[in-house]
Amino acid sequence: MKVNGPTRPVFPFAALTGQPLMTRALLANALCPEIGGVLLRGQKGTAKSTAVRALVGLLPYVSVVRGCAWHCSPTGPLCPSCAAAAKNGPLPVAQVQTPLVTLPLSSTEDRLVGSMDMESAIGRGKRRMQPGLLALAHRGMLYVDEVNLLPDHMVDLLLDVCASGVNRVERDGCAFVHASSFALIGSMNPEEGPLRPQLLDRFGLCVDVLAPQDVATRMEVLRRRMAFDGDIATFLATWQERQQAVADMLMKAKALLPEVRVSETLLKDMATLCAEALCAGHRGELALLHAARALAALDGCPAVRDEHVQEAAALALVHRRRMQAPQLPEQNTAGAAQSQHEHEEQTPQPSAPGQTPFASQEPLDASQMEVAPQDQDNAEATADSSGMDREEVFSAGDPYRVKPLQTAADKRQRSGSGRHSRSRTAQKCGRCVGYSHRPLQGNASPDIALEPTIMAAVLRMAASMRGGAGYPLQVQRQDWRYKRRERKIGNLVVFAVDASGSMGAAGRMCEVKSAILSLLLHAYQKRDQVSLVAFRGQQGKVLLPPTGSVERASRELEILPTGGRTPLADGLKESFRVIGTALRKKPDTRPILIVVSDGRANLTPRLEEGSALDAALAEAGRIAQDARVHSFVIDVEQAGLLQFGQARQLAKALRAEYLPVQNLRASTLVGLVREMTA
Repeated sequence: MKVNGPTRPVFPFAALTGQPLMTRALLANALCPEIGGVLLRGQKGTAKSTAVRALVGLLPYVSVVRGCAWHCSPTGPLCPSCAAAAKNGPLPVAQVQTPLVTLPLSSTEDRLVGSMDMESAIGRGKRRMQPGLLALAHRGMLYVDEVNLLPDHMVDLLLDVCASGVNRVERDGCAFVHASSFALIGSMNPEEGPLRPQLLDRFGLCVDVLAPQDVATRMEVLRRRMAFDGDIATFLATWQERQQAVADMLMKAKALLPEVRVSETLLKDMATLCAEALCAGHRGELALLHAARALAALDGCPAVRDEHVQEAAALALVHRRRMQAPQLPEQNTAGAAQSQHEHEEQTPQPSAPGQTPFASQEPLDASQMEVAPQDQDNAEATADSSGMDREEVFSAGDPYRVKPLQTAADKRQRSGSGRHSRSRTAQKCGRCVGYSHRPLQGNASPDIALEPTIMAAVLRMAASMRGGAGYPLQVQRQDWRYKRRERKIGNLVVFAVDASGSMGAAGRMCEVKSAILSLLLHAYQKRDQVSLVAFRGQQGKVLLPPTGSVERASRELEILPTGGRTPLADGLKESFRVIGTALRKKPDTRPILIVVSDGRANLTPRLEEGSALDAALAEAGRIAQDARVHSFVIDVEQAGLLQFGQARQLAKALRAEYLPVQNLRASTLVGLVREMTA
């Protein structure tokens, strides 16, 4: 396998322009791998991948054991083969260029960590491990383009190896351990979704890459790219001298780096910067120290200066800065909290916008108090009267990071792609979660698992005493094993939004639109299709049919007026109709219904008997009977002394997960890191 990049010529590193911070960060990491890698995050088309691939020709040489497939260093640690050979005398040494290995998003676990050598197992009957990408990247760099799209199980493997510096492979009856120390290089577009906090902290440096706004710089980028595409050979020859100058500078800096000194004053400044940034742990100080020394060596300085510390801080702390300090231990704050509570009880607090003066008291639901039916109807009429005869358009508040709405993995095989729900798939992609004796239905070409198939054949031959020495391996149909795969797919998310007059009280619609906008952004990052249904006035209406454009959904949400009665039953019916149409077109669709309402229906559909709430609960029961639909109810009822809890009744009828709107923010959740695996 070709490791050091594509076969076609790459753009010279020296010819990059307009991104000085990115090029400095990459050179510093190439010089000092102890920094821990670089994360390039920014807009698409800003030369992130081009810069990383261009770095290959500048990487310095390292000493390895000649012929070792695991890239062992002569000074250790050694793999089992090199350790056995070292007992017979000095190991042969070779100089090779620092490897830069690319991890594609489509890679499997076997390709990443290593697997059994099929040729050795079949031809010689011996168990032998074949190195994976982690072995090829040892003592070099591992590059992941669109690292935020990397599957979670691959992220877990990377985190384990990055933390220990050791790759442990135990599978198919084989156990193997080898050193794997590498600098992680990643690039990503933040619009495609965030990066897991554990992996984000593993990057020593982070650069926010933006396109230059200077017209002259943009013109120069255009000229150089046109020259490269027009005549690659001439362009490479033109930049060869400057490319060699950068490589020579890197070699001189590598020789100078061990002698670069850092004064106690600057060490104190580094610690102060990390403390002011509220960095968790001490990984920030270490990255800052290594980066400052590397930048000084690149400038040919024998000692770190203040400008090197400031430049390194902009790279090492930008992704570690926290807005709030961690809370003090509970035993130290208990007394202060008790005093504050007593003070709040004695001092009347002004009510917040949209809250009653009793909002701080424990809310009462309908089961805790008796409300006569006529009083309830009067309350609903009063709530709706403010918006019955007039319409108002409320703007959405700022979006925020939402709690992942998790759905359980089902056993149905589905096609498609996405990043939301786990599902079994008949496609030859996704994570292998087991094996079966029968091929999956719908898979035209069987996804044969070679290692379990060979093991089954070997065991069968050994049991029948036919597997003597040198006897060729015979695989029969009964030995075949097939992979069962699981992958993440996108969903159809249908938002049923209450836009009645009661939602306009105290500007409640602003909060509702902010919550829906946040959910829309989350759906976009997870590759979901979205549809928007609003119910107000006399009926429910489809504002937006299923689409992948979050911009269209945002525009429809922004201009959605508020006013009129609450035809909840009709809104649910219209949402279910959208879901049914989508399922008829594509049976593999996994629909999710998100109802955003306080559940206080006050308009009964025609030809329906009973109250408006009974009609809505009956419609919810019909939706719940379809096991393909997963539902959530976001309760937007205001906290206060009087609460009817009708949204909770709706959630029960829908067999849906109930979630108050104030709990939708991810920042208020406990254990957010664990939940981000959804």
